[in-house]
Amino acid sequence: MTQKSHTMSLFEWSLLLLLALVWGGTFFFAAIAVKEIPPMTVAFIRVSGAALILFAALRVMGISMPRERSIWAAFFGMGLLNNAIPFSLIFWAQTTLESGVASILNATMPIFTVIAAHFLTQDEKITPQRFLGVVIGFVGVAVLIGTPVGGSLLAQLAILLACVFYAFASIFGKRFARMGVNPMATATGQVTASAVILLPITLILEQPWTFGVPSAPVIWSLIGMVTLSTSLAYFLYFRILSTAGATNVALVTLLIPPFAIVLGVFILGEVLSVQQFSGMLIIAAGLAAIDGRVFRVFKK
Repeated sequence: MTQKSHTMSLFEWSLLLLLALVWGGTFFFAAIAVKEIPPMTVAFIRVSGAALILFAALRVMGISMPRERSIWAAFFGMGLLNNAIPFSLIFWAQTTLESGVASILNATMPIFTVIAAHFLTQDEKITPQRFLGVVIGFVGVAVLIGTPVGGSLLAQLAILLACVFYAFASIFGKRFARMGVNPMATATGQVTASAVILLPITLILEQPWTFGVPSAPVIWSLIGMVTLSTSLAYFLYFRILSTAGATNVALVTLLIPPFAIVLGVFILGEVLSVQQFSGMLIIAAGLAAIDGRVFRVFKK
């Protein structure tokens, strides 16, 4: 069945731009936080704080959390794939990478999702158009990683690996609709499970109590990451999804890097090289090809 295209209203576009801003802000906040706090600890603070806020929101909204073991097992699987592992990898990478470069690499997630869906699903096989988008996207990645500025190769590969986990999570997460789980309950369940997974690992590996009391900018960055880039972001995401649909909300992938770059350049003093900017444009072209909207416009 072909999904009917929905033309977004000005209000929906405003929500989408706000979502891109708060999600792009994740890289900005993380760049500040990882200067004083180890990366897995930052990841734990992000998901545990968001879990508390989302539980309170569910109570206000009158939404109950499911209690079935099978659903909570799925929450833990989703939390591992979509939060615990990728957050830790990205925040670790940001100890050496600039926030703008990290956001550009993070935007490759749909490229890996197309590949994973082709092999792991029956109804999302790759098309010639999407294959072209994948190829263009990887060319952009090669241009970006080939840049001598912007951190170590290992850090850049860590973010790409995080995107692979995101891709698997996007496929894994489809089961919650079949289970009849409310999307906000899914968001709450996965961040709660992520916090449970990360707590013992963080305590053992990073011993965060040995790092002392963080500075005011770091504390505010953590508050921003929890309240804006996670809790508010989930509200915005599901609000847009409910009226504009999955195809339109996916446009946020193209919008996040520009916001992250602007925050990094004007507040953190980062500099994006010509090659990095070129890589971003090529990756954006690949994502546009995967999305297919551009092709449909020219066919009209």
